[in-house]
Amino acid sequence: MHYVIHCLDHDGAVEKRLANYEDHKAYLGSAPVKTVISGPLLADDEETMIGSCFLIEADTLAEVEAFNANDPFKKVGLWKSISIRPFSKRVDNR
Repeated sequence: MHYVIHCLDHDGAVEKRLANYEDHKAYLGSAPVKTVISGPLLADDEETMIGSCFLIEADTLAEVEAFNANDPFKKVGLWKSISIRPFSKRVDNR
């Protein structure tokens, strides 16, 4: 099953994000779920990072919630909102 994780940072949190970026990337590389795609969400200037978006493949929602709870960004309180939803992929034009 696929799941989308959509997270928005607290206002003005770019420095906190950058300070924890290497730990976050290392975590993604060793996580027990498969990250299909992920990357930062950007502000209207198309440069400033303001959040995170993940498309995860996992067997259960509980696995995805545990993955998110252990993310270094979550642990340092970077995100002000987190939404985790099942996702039905219907089109993939790669």
